[in-house]
Order: sequence, then C-alpha cells, then structure tokens
Amino acid sequence: MRRLIHISDIHFGRVDYEIVERLREKITELAPDLIIVSGDLTQRARSAQFVEARNFLKSLNAPQIVVPGNHDIPMHNVFARFVTPLEKYKRYITENLQPFFADAEMAVIGINTARSLTIKDGRINRRQIAAIRERMCALNERMLKAVVTHHPFDLPEGFDDSDIVENAGEALPLLADCGADVFFSGHLHIGGVTHTANRYPLPSGRSALVIQAGTATSTRGRGEANSFNVVEYDFPSLAVGRWECARAVEGFRETARENFAQDENGWRVESGEWRVES
Repeated sequence: MRRLIHISDIHFGRVDYEIVERLREKITELAPDLIIVSGDLTQRARSAQFVEARNFLKSLNAPQIVVPGNHDIPMHNVFARFVTPLEKYKRYITENLQPFFADAEMAVIGINTARSLTIKDGRINRRQIAAIRERMCALNERMLKAVVTHHPFDLPEGFDDSDIVENAGEALPLLADCGADVFFSGHLHIGGVTHTANRYPLPSGRSALVIQAGTATSTRGRGEANSFNVVEYDFPSLAVGRWECARAVEGFRETARENFAQDENGWRVESGEWRVES
C-alpha cells in the first residue's frame, strides 16, 4: 500500500501561520510515501515567499513532486513575467519542471501548466504529452500512474470551462492509452474528485479520476476550510480522504472519504461520498 499526500495553493505571502504548523504536524504524523504539491506555492512570486515555501517543504522530510502555479510567475514585473517567468521558482524550489517519482507500486510525473501569456489560465502542450507517454507507456499496468498539474483536467459543478487546462481534450486520450488515469490538480481552492467519463470520450470507455485539492494554508478559502487530500493506493483499490482544518486550534481531521476500484474500464466508485461532515 502506498500513501500520498496532496497539498495545493499554499500561497506563502497570504497564509495562516498557525494552520501551516498544524499542516506540518499532520503530514509528519501521517508519514506519506510521497507528497504531491500542485502549484501556487506563493501569492506574488516574491523571493521571501519562495524562501518560506522552500523551508516549509524541506521540513516535511518526505519525497516530493512539486509543480508551479500561475501565482508563481511574477504578476507586475513585466520583464520577469515574459523573459524569466520561473526564475525564482527554479532558484528556490527546483530547476526540474518535469519531476518524476516511481517505485514498485506507483509512478507520478509533474508537468508545468503555468504560462506567462495568461493571468490565470494554463496549458499542456504536445511536447509535454509526449514526455508523459515516454515515461508511462512502458510501465506495469498494475501500477498507479498519475499526472500532477496546477490547472485541472476536469471541474466540479458550478465552474466555468475556461478553468480547464488548455489541450485537455487532446491530452487525456493519449495519456489514458498509456494507463495514466489519475490526475492531481489545484488552482480552484476547492477540493473534490471528478470522473472524466462525463466530459471526455476516452478509449474503451475508460474513466480517469481528477483529484482536486483545496487550499492547504491560504486565507483565501473561497467558502471552504483549509484542506488537503490523503490518497491510499493498493492495487486495484484507491481511497481519497479529505482532511480539513476549520480552526487552527482543532488541527486537521478527515471529513470525507471515497473508495474506488480499478478495472479494464478505469475507476468505479465502491463506497463513500465527497461531502463535508458536521
């Protein structure tokens, strides 16, 4: 069994530091095999914010897949935005914009979808799709094969389609063909799990999962408490738990859980529902 922790939209520069500490404590307690960070480590891509993010990630003491988000590209420095958009991210966090982790049970690749030419939208290009296929196609079908992006491939109800990563319709069938059928993302500050079968006609009717993380530590919660996801994988089963912190003094606790099983058609729900408990 593998345990992954999925955090997103940390937004150093606009965080609740008490919740940052509760998050650090809970992640340490849960002892994950891998931590996934799906972008927006900073609020305004300033050096001091990246330093805080770097120190926080180092303190977690676990393997990590980290990708940048649109907030990690400078907003107001026009030269930096268009000429060296991810210079600070690469200086303080990692130079690797296509991180990859694999062991006997799972393979996870991170892809940068943040772009200088847009304020908040994201894009995956053909070169990136080819890179994912090169990594994933040769791997054992009994492994978890996951892709991490900041911008989502699918959306919960009530969101505009413009929030979907550009070229998702082209990418998903090609990635599903290699068995990549779990997609981690952030960006919306809303947690949830969606099935791509409702939006995309994947090969053989396969259904991929899009696992969306809320904001782990930012004060911009958009109506939801700070949260992160815990994913437990033991082929062919996968469980997604949502952990929330309504108040720093209470810490994080699991408030929702869904269980899935994998077969030749992708993922099906076995039990649970994505809801917030009282």
